[in-house]
Amino acid sequence: MKIIFSTHDVHARDRLDYWRDEATKVAAAHDFSSRVGRTFQGLIRKGMLGSLTLTMLEHDVCAVRRTDRYIKSGSEDDLLLSLLLDGSLVLHQDGRDATVRPNELCLLDSGRPFSVDVGSSLRLLLVKVRRCELQGRLGDIRALTARPITSSEPVASLASGFLTMLPGRVDALDPSTGEKVAQHLLDLTALAFGLQLQEEGACLSTSRMTTLLRLKAIIEARLCDSGLRPAHAAAAAGISVRYANALLAHEGMSLERFIMLRRLQHCRRALEDVMQSSRTVSDIAYSLGFSDMSHFTRRFKAQFGCSPSECRQRALTAVPICPQDA
Repeated sequence: MKIIFSTHDVHARDRLDYWRDEATKVAAAHDFSSRVGRTFQGLIRKGMLGSLTLTMLEHDVCAVRRTDRYIKSGSEDDLLLSLLLDGSLVLHQDGRDATVRPNELCLLDSGRPFSVDVGSSLRLLLVKVRRCELQGRLGDIRALTARPITSSEPVASLASGFLTMLPGRVDALDPSTGEKVAQHLLDLTALAFGLQLQEEGACLSTSRMTTLLRLKAIIEARLCDSGLRPAHAAAAAGISVRYANALLAHEGMSLERFIMLRRLQHCRRALEDVMQSSRTVSDIAYSLGFSDMSHFTRRFKAQFGCSPSECRQRALTAVPICPQDA
């Protein structure tokens, strides 16, 4: 795979903008922030395998957000298959947060909002897949996004091992052979994700999954509203609270618990974000629908095992803060 971009070749003042532009080309348009300021370093390698685009990303800690603004104004509608080789990251899509570890496979859908929080310098192999290629094998893939497959599963281990071998060989394959290898990769990947769904019992019908995703999207959009209640969210989705609870039951959730969990998770993400270190804890809590700081602190500690202030302190001492003007 050939190097197509390196931050080493770019002046520090332009580095972040250039990186975002190049990362957009190989993935999808997004907002980007660096947790190490202009000292951020990254490298992008790229290769083609038939109809698939393979990209090797090596870079420092950062945060990526793909929002409705980019989805409505852009033309990207691909699926993003990733294999983490080194480092750590957290993905969010369709109401699910997923901590991804080395040798785990994960899917994101560029047709819907998602976020990626990189917790340490990483190496990630990214495969851009045309939607029809995987949907033709798996059907509706919305139950699969942000659900890592561990390499402890035999078929997942085969898929990740197969994918790991490709960067060193893809450039030597002729187009015809490359397309055949690409189809084998897609078959193996689809089998791994399909088996995961069977084992986890994630068997909502397409209509029920669509309703659940609409409900979650409504909740995400209204988390900042302190008056948001389960009845309001369910009514906005055109369903009853009882039906909403039934939809969330396969995730071990009720509607009320899900709303609270998403608020707490968003607060934690903001507290751990160096770019938001100037905001007070109370400002973050109030902005995400909490109206009582004592209640917020109790809930936060019960969920994450530490107070909001402790969470922020741990994050800020673990990641070096470099001024943006450096």
